[in-house]
Amino acid sequence: MRANAMRLAALLCALALPIGCATGGKTVQESVDALMRDYAGDGPGASVLVIQDGKPVVERAYGFADLEARTPATPRSNYRLASVSKQFTATAVLLLARDGKLGLDDPVRKWLPSLPAKAADAITIKHLLTHTSGLIDYEDLMAEDATEQVHDADVLRLLETQDRTYFAPGADYRYSNSGYALLALIVEKASGKRYADVLRERIFLPLGMDRTVAYEKGISEVADRAYGYSLIDGRWRRTDQSSTSAVLGDGGIYSSIDDLAKWDAAQYDDRLLDAQSRKLATTPWTKTDDPAIEYGYGWRITGETLWHSGETIGFRNVIVRYPQRRLTVMVLTNRDDPEPYRTALRIAELFLR
Repeated sequence: MRANAMRLAALLCALALPIGCATGGKTVQESVDALMRDYAGDGPGASVLVIQDGKPVVERAYGFADLEARTPATPRSNYRLASVSKQFTATAVLLLARDGKLGLDDPVRKWLPSLPAKAADAITIKHLLTHTSGLIDYEDLMAEDATEQVHDADVLRLLETQDRTYFAPGADYRYSNSGYALLALIVEKASGKRYADVLRERIFLPLGMDRTVAYEKGISEVADRAYGYSLIDGRWRRTDQSSTSAVLGDGGIYSSIDDLAKWDAAQYDDRLLDAQSRKLATTPWTKTDDPAIEYGYGWRITGETLWHSGETIGFRNVIVRYPQRRLTVMVLTNRDDPEPYRTALRIAELFLR
């Protein structure tokens, strides 16, 4: 009887849709739920999306987007993307390059001449995109007891005081939030518009990402906002904003898995970037400090995957794409732990067998 039951289960799995059987008689949905069990229940949560062949085959949410209001997380919950935002900044630069409004080999000081010549003369836009500029980390230039939020323009002011770099531009790799803050300012200079407006007009609205926003307190709002939390002394405490949370170019975008599905779809066609620009974004331009990872323009590249994580106070996120297999896994969370990259890879394995 047991053998017959197992054969029947195997047959059902073979005939099932992509959201059908996984292993051990579990459906893929149940297997994803098991992998995401840390996020379920009475705590800050997560939203998970799996896209296969252009269709959402898993769309799940767990826990709470707002603990105080007892608002459950949903696929429409908007999380602060943190460094996942960098792919949008890079795309804005590539759009302006395609328009002829800037060049990727432009010296950074062409656009931001207040940077010290000794430090920045040899830095190009491409160096900023690939984290090979050697710029000093702006976080290390801030006062240790800083409480007021800094913005992209403040990052420039901090770097104006530095006539040094960590290394000669192009000579090495060092992940740089400073570089992406400067890219946001270059986008503004080259376009003549505010960075947040460029993203909305050139990326979000054309793709139908109507609820995605580069968030600016007092200027814009975040619909269905997920607030960030950290586990402190055994209790979840709201830690939604830090002194660096208002810097937009390196991490200030809020979005949901619903909107990011549209972003993912645009990576396969010319509705936003043409094929040449998409290739530029995903070319492994430089080695990183991890021998398994290379870097493009706002994308990490590992084997067949294009991915990026985002970590900031109260949020941990990741997007992992397998473009040749037309598979994408997104995990957005509003808590400081656990880090979701390995979980996303394990979810992907359910579809790669």
